[in-house]
Amino acid sequence: MPMQMGFRWYGEGNDRIRLSDIRQIPGVQTIVWALHDKLPGEVWQSAEIEKVVSQIKAAGFNADVVESVNVHDDIKIGLPTRDQYIANYIQTLRNLAPFGVKVICYNFMPVFDWTRSELFHPLEDGSTALFYQKDMIQDDPKKMADYVMSFTEKYHMSFPGWEPERMAKLDELFEKYKPVTKERLWANFQYFLEKLMPVCHETGIRMAVHMDDPPWDIFGLPRLLVDSESIDRFLKMVDDPHNCLTLCSGSLNANPENNVAEIVRRHWDRIAFAHIRNVRHYPNGDFSEASHRDCDGDTGILDILRAYHDCGWKGYIRPDHGRHLWDEKPGSVRPGYGLYDRALGIMYMLGAWDLMEKENK
Repeated sequence: MPMQMGFRWYGEGNDRIRLSDIRQIPGVQTIVWALHDKLPGEVWQSAEIEKVVSQIKAAGFNADVVESVNVHDDIKIGLPTRDQYIANYIQTLRNLAPFGVKVICYNFMPVFDWTRSELFHPLEDGSTALFYQKDMIQDDPKKMADYVMSFTEKYHMSFPGWEPERMAKLDELFEKYKPVTKERLWANFQYFLEKLMPVCHETGIRMAVHMDDPPWDIFGLPRLLVDSESIDRFLKMVDDPHNCLTLCSGSLNANPENNVAEIVRRHWDRIAFAHIRNVRHYPNGDFSEASHRDCDGDTGILDILRAYHDCGWKGYIRPDHGRHLWDEKPGSVRPGYGLYDRALGIMYMLGAWDLMEKENK
């Protein structure tokens, strides 16, 4: 299987971007999808899956990659109830397999998924982008959560990992996570994956964990997948070809010390899914998303693509967060997931890839 270009889509009624819009982006083969109305821990039913997969295939795409089947907090915390939620997760995998799903992207981040201080930060060129102001992500998680949730409520847009039902119990969640040290979180992670591996062998589905975003502890919560060493530990912890990575260039490179191209060359055979995102760093530790063009950020996009190509990598890839361009404003676009900059990112990546292919002939 050659590299397959994908595009994340949030579903009919939940995404203003239509499958017919995505169809006009050259090179896109895979729609990266999910059942976004399902809470962590709920079983995805076959009829629900079939409805979305049928829409995707009717538009001329495959539905090989799901992002995300979210992991219930009780699994991460290691509560006695985790076994039931793991059983539900396993049933969801079994329900997805008959529809051709090959990769599940997920994360193991406590409480919060991605974390940003501003969703529509103005950039010099007049576009806007997700922004992380370091001194605002300090001691008050509720302030940041209220900011994100106020956006979701005002514009009726749900965010994976920011479910209102969970965020309404934020104090309770933090209390439950208090005993969870970094080592305990690693142990709970291993327990979860070891339970899943037999069904992954049965179904052929690869579990592809997303890096922690940003790659450091926040609000006293431990983060695990933050650098090359932690990725080494993760892959050795459950050394199985079905235990894989969603290697996100932007998440890792939020820490400028991480060299993503080197990580690709080290672990390319365990990368099931690649997110390509560019980050621009500021001297005080802040960072913003940038266009996918190599020179517009500090992530080394061309070096990363070269690493994938040199290794003969065959997997699924998609542009990650892009800027909001032209008429994409709050209420008309999901933060980070506009149509235009992701389409430009695809063309940039495919242009670089085509050139490398031509050089090899």
